[in-house]
Amino acid sequence: MDLQWSADEEAFRAEVRDFLAANLDPDLQRAGRLSTSVYPDHHASMRWQEALRRQGWAAPHWAPEHGGTGWTTAQHYIWATERQLAGAPALSPMGISMVAYVIMKFGTPEQQAFFLPRILSGEVFFCQGYSEPGAGSDLASLQTAAVEDGDDLIVNGQKVWTTHAGEANWIFALVRTSKEGRPQAGITFLLIDMATPGVEVQPFTMISGEQVQNSVFFTDVRVPKANVMGEIDRGWSVAKYLLEFERGGSAYAPAMKARCDQIAAWARETTGDDGRPLADDVVFAAKLARLRAKADVLEITELRLLSANEGASVGALSSMMKVMGTELAGEVTELTMEVAGPRGLVFQPHAAMPGGPVPGYDAPDDGHVSGDDRHALAALRYMNERAGPIYAGSNEIQRNILAKMVLGL
Repeated sequence: MDLQWSADEEAFRAEVRDFLAANLDPDLQRAGRLSTSVYPDHHASMRWQEALRRQGWAAPHWAPEHGGTGWTTAQHYIWATERQLAGAPALSPMGISMVAYVIMKFGTPEQQAFFLPRILSGEVFFCQGYSEPGAGSDLASLQTAAVEDGDDLIVNGQKVWTTHAGEANWIFALVRTSKEGRPQAGITFLLIDMATPGVEVQPFTMISGEQVQNSVFFTDVRVPKANVMGEIDRGWSVAKYLLEFERGGSAYAPAMKARCDQIAAWARETTGDDGRPLADDVVFAAKLARLRAKADVLEITELRLLSANEGASVGALSSMMKVMGTELAGEVTELTMEVAGPRGLVFQPHAAMPGGPVPGYDAPDDGHVSGDDRHALAALRYMNERAGPIYAGSNEIQRNILAKMVLGL
């Protein structure tokens, strides 16, 4: 693997920078800068997706015949790095970065023709219905049931931790269609229109104050069998395929390296207890150097895995990327809190543009922030990143997968 950028790749970097400069207006930059998790302000994210769609860059990893770019691994990595440096808001991953790959691999021509163009345009916006109150990392124990009735399946049950269910008009869900055999058997991967009678969304508030997560209840929800991905009772392999993209389908390192740079710049402006810049404190400098080294290791690992599996998922090694990426993200927020100091402990969600509303909190009329935006965002990002080692299958589960599938233990 050659780690030096070629002349063509540097020319591509210049093209990317020109596009970002022309299309990232101040409102979009503000949404990116003030986001508190992987889920940005919904309206800003959709507006940015439309700009990318017009350029043909909304889903660069997709196959070209479906609207992808055909970029090389190097181009993908340059794009990920430059958009992070430019402060672009993220796109919701549920459709473009997750279920779209399932539709490409397991969907019928009719399903592909309907969903893929609409995911690109934003007309179809998906949320994920995997976890249940009694089935999180142990996903095979899910109990939401679907019973066959002619050409339909009738669904009853509950999903939880469903991000952006209030904004979504479709949900991809795992439902139990049989209780025979192993727990992994008898599960079906189903696409459900959220406007179907019997679907109810109830938001709940996270520790950061945001209402991004929801419970989704299904009461006698009638879904056409034409919305099944793959085959009835054989959805477990479909679900595992999607999780490879959720856990390791994109690069963590560009964001982590950018955040380390931001911490370093902020520490140069922040005075420690001895009256000197915090950046000059040897203990703090050692902590930051450790994070930078981890980010460099993560970058090399991602480049090796993505280049070796160009155009495909990275399989079980996605678990390694998920563990490394989410744990490093948590460490970065911890060091950010150290720079923020006491002001970082003040709850000020009005300074942010999170992925959902913050009910019950009235911001000051003048929008005043204790310290500046960085102080307010430090705590909010810290609280959001606590979920990283848990979502998409806990990191303990990921280590078990690596032990079994990679190490043969």
